[in-house]
Amino acid sequence: MRPGRVAPKSGTSNTRKGVPFEDSQRLIIFVLHMYKQLISEQRSQIFALLQRKAQRKEIARIVGISQSTLSRELRRNSSPAGKYIWFKAHDKAMERRKRSTGNAALAPELVWRIKQIIIEEQWSPRQISGALRKEGVSVSHQSIYNIIHADTTGELASHTRHKLKYRHRPKHKAFPIAERTSIHQRPEQANGKRFGDFEMDLIVDRYNHAILTVVERSTNMLFMTKLRYGKKSEPLANEVCRLLLPYKKHIKTITTDNGPEFAAHKLITKCLGVIVYFADPYASWQKGAVENTNKLIRQYIPKQANFDDFTDKRIAMIQKKINRRPRQKLNFQTPKCEFYKRI
Repeated sequence: MRPGRVAPKSGTSNTRKGVPFEDSQRLIIFVLHMYKQLISEQRSQIFALLQRKAQRKEIARIVGISQSTLSRELRRNSSPAGKYIWFKAHDKAMERRKRSTGNAALAPELVWRIKQIIIEEQWSPRQISGALRKEGVSVSHQSIYNIIHADTTGELASHTRHKLKYRHRPKHKAFPIAERTSIHQRPEQANGKRFGDFEMDLIVDRYNHAILTVVERSTNMLFMTKLRYGKKSEPLANEVCRLLLPYKKHIKTITTDNGPEFAAHKLITKCLGVIVYFADPYASWQKGAVENTNKLIRQYIPKQANFDDFTDKRIAMIQKKINRRPRQKLNFQTPKCEFYKRI
């Protein structure tokens, strides 16, 4: 970090709230470049605007950076003659970054960026490593784990899913659901690779409040909503229809467990025109996509929480955060981006 500059305190951010995320590339640009790093597209923009004789204040506004960041970029990456050629500037910056990340210890600025992403976005080390790699910065996920373990305050760990401890749930007698269709009758094509196969589940608090979670398996796109009537099956079925009706023509299957809350599955079939398949009792791995997503949700809604403390707006924010996380299975694209590509 340059002398005279003070890094923001841990837990703070100069993030602009409410920025729309249309695809994963824009998400990566937003998260990584709010920490004063530029990518080739931004340098190309700077070059084009300089050619048009735009004022520096206007260039900074359009590119989405501060004027001080723009001034530093022009000073560090222009030619000796003072000319700014975007691809040459980008090559210089990438070479400088490679030298810094190739050292045994990561550069302090890079460590600070990683910490901010963990605190603000709750990305996993693999997600951060993959996103940085797209920017040309090579940092292993193990190095990021080391940063988390070295934080003696425990703050970084508190923003990761690994802080959560799950107790083994006692098995209860399966509820006999009428006219259920077994997962073993589900088409073989519903293997998690094709688009349009969904899984659904509930997360429940100690007061018996419930949140419905629905996940598209191939993209991990999440839909979630609080259930006004708790675990009652017919209101739940109506909520499933409300969430998925806009995508009706794309839905091929829905899979869930044998909880009595899904007893009104015939209403879902009538509304959406698809069969609801039921996993075997005590076989949560048969709907692994939604189970894993529920664990992500628990980063924001701990098991000790009372769901009454979470407004619909806050639930929607959690859904957006999870859907804009880059995923390794999607080549570090986001569920939102990949889902809407197929709609």
